[in-house]
Amino acid sequence: MSDDLSYELLGFDNVLLPVGDLGEAADFYRRAGFTVALRFDEAGIVLLKAGDETPGILLRREEALGHRPPPWPSPRVWLEVPDARAAARRLAGAGVEPLDPPFSTATGWTVEIADPWGNVLGFTDYLKRPALARRQGAGAAAPSG
Repeated sequence: MSDDLSYELLGFDNVLLPVGDLGEAADFYRRAGFTVALRFDEAGIVLLKAGDETPGILLRREEALGHRPPPWPSPRVWLEVPDARAAARRLAGAGVEPLDPPFSTATGWTVEIADPWGNVLGFTDYLKRPALARRQGAGAAAPSG
């Protein structure tokens, strides 16, 4: 491949998710633990922070999009958390019901939620492989269950 045709992937910019209503979406994602970094109604976008990283989750209004269950299979966006089972309890306490109970993975645990428009987000931890976590040893002392 010639130099003028090659490119290099440098990392994520943003993950875009379609939503039908910006206010409802911002409220849902706040309850799910996200921080709204920017809301620009005129452009039809809300930017959610994902940890300390600059890229985020960009909610983009699609006016014709109504509530729907998540299609299966569907793309998933997973975010790292210190303890996915604790995240599941916090989500349920905030009225955001997980799709299923937390499930075991090779590195730890994961719990998934779906927003009202069928976008699926997962919260995953590295309790079984703390050396791979963003914060080394994060949650390593957490009790297993």
